[in-house]
Amino acid sequence: MEPRHAWPLLLAATLICAGCTGGPNAPSGTNPASPPALESQPGSTSSAGSELPIGADPVNLDPASFSADITNPYWPMRPGTRWTYRTAEAGEPPQEVVIVVTTDTKKLANGITARVVRDTARSEGQIIEDTLDWYAQDSDGNIWYMGEDTVEFEDGKAVSRDGSWEAGADGALPGIMLPAQPQVGQKYRQEYKKGEAEDNGEVLAMNHLVEVEAGPYKNALVTMDTSAIEPDVVEYKFYAPGVGPLLAMDISGGAGREELIKVDKVAPKAGTGPLGRPNP
Repeated sequence: MEPRHAWPLLLAATLICAGCTGGPNAPSGTNPASPPALESQPGSTSSAGSELPIGADPVNLDPASFSADITNPYWPMRPGTRWTYRTAEAGEPPQEVVIVVTTDTKKLANGITARVVRDTARSEGQIIEDTLDWYAQDSDGNIWYMGEDTVEFEDGKAVSRDGSWEAGADGALPGIMLPAQPQVGQKYRQEYKKGEAEDNGEVLAMNHLVEVEAGPYKNALVTMDTSAIEPDVVEYKFYAPGVGPLLAMDISGGAGREELIKVDKVAPKAGTGPLGRPNP
């Protein structure tokens, strides 16, 4: 989900509305001077977060300490799990985004074996982007983002593979998708390939109630995603224990929103890549 790309009861009024870009009294369409404040209930007090990589920090990862079985409670990736989202953005037709955990794994250039997760976006029935994301979990429970093989389509034809990268190849470094023990204020890089992929995350709040079309969820984790390449772009993302991503919202002046419609199970299918497998 990462490349394409949010609550106490206060947030039900503040951020659940499509098109909200500021605090509860901000007029629609305004650019906030800073992200809306989020009140948080107490979270973890562990110091483990201090070890997470930032920016271009090098990392020395032991493949033996990683697994392709993702069990982090904020995004458990059991093969066959499918999340369906609807996106909304002013002036654009809605999109459907489907994420499926496959049975595939991939051994990466850095020696780590990762889970393959397929992320497919359609607009008006036409596929517009198809991505294989690679995730692995370390022995502490951190979910690492190890790269992606992404293809953009126009009129059913592949037109670009921009944004593809692999940890350990061409200077690309893996990052943290979700920490094992989230703490408010915790910062980490999500991916790094100089000039192409420089996304970062920060834990903003915990233990919030979020309501999306798929239903209400308690104890949600709230993160803020930013990019060193696009410093004006800011997203809030929301994750529910035992479920995964619920909502992503652009809070940097736009009204983009990606909301969970349903989560279910399918028969997981193996695949060789966006251009070497059946259309989803």
